[in-house]
Amino acid sequence: MQRGMTRRRALVLGAGLTAGVASVPALLAASGERKVVVWSEGTANVDPKSKVVYPDDINSAIAEGLQPLTTEGWHVHKASLGEPDQGISDELLNSTHVLIWWGHKKHGEVKDELVDKINERVRAGKMGFIGTHSCHFAKPFKKLMGTPCSWREYVDDGTSAEILVKEPDHPICKGVRDFKLPKIERYGEPFKVPNPESVPLEGIYTKPDGTTEQARMGLCWTVGKGRVFYFTPGHETYNDYYRPEVRKIFINAVGWAAPQ
Repeated sequence: MQRGMTRRRALVLGAGLTAGVASVPALLAASGERKVVVWSEGTANVDPKSKVVYPDDINSAIAEGLQPLTTEGWHVHKASLGEPDQGISDELLNSTHVLIWWGHKKHGEVKDELVDKINERVRAGKMGFIGTHSCHFAKPFKKLMGTPCSWREYVDDGTSAEILVKEPDHPICKGVRDFKLPKIERYGEPFKVPNPESVPLEGIYTKPDGTTEQARMGLCWTVGKGRVFYFTPGHETYNDYYRPEVRKIFINAVGWAAPQ
């Protein structure tokens, strides 16, 4: 301790420095800390086959994988259909920078009013949207795409897949290498969506009989002023959302989809 500096003075200075450090998150919050909301319909943790894999629902698994973003000033929030305002109040939506959506059986229960608000916020460039797997039939995704968003077929027969990094320089592919999924629900092309501006991830299905089939696994669009990413894997009975490669893709996708 410097000569002439009392213990009281040292404590005061130390408290000031601590307050200065602590004020960084406060400043982030005051200026609109970046927020990613992970939404799901709340069925994966109820259905017997998927509950074994996702006992706390799929949104929890995805949100867990996004935790590294908290060191970059992101707040990770979970939401579910069964909550008040279907999990997304106006206040929450208006402070959300990226919305991740997983749905399967309850697409029709999502209110059109909420869908319209999501669509408007994305198109205005205030929020990015990430859809995954059976979200292709989710009302917000279909509203953004303006097309049927259907695949040719949906087959869960023990097919495996190799996920291929097609565009290694794309931000979503940063730090990601080709990897394999031992099982996947096969979504067969064509996928009835607008032509994407990029397809950073492709895949090759290997069917039980040994034959192979190609399909797009990661697609990107700009809709209005907002960004949209769709990730094909993510069936509720497979552990895709715990896999490090998939978690890295989602972390990257949040950064890419966020308003620039």
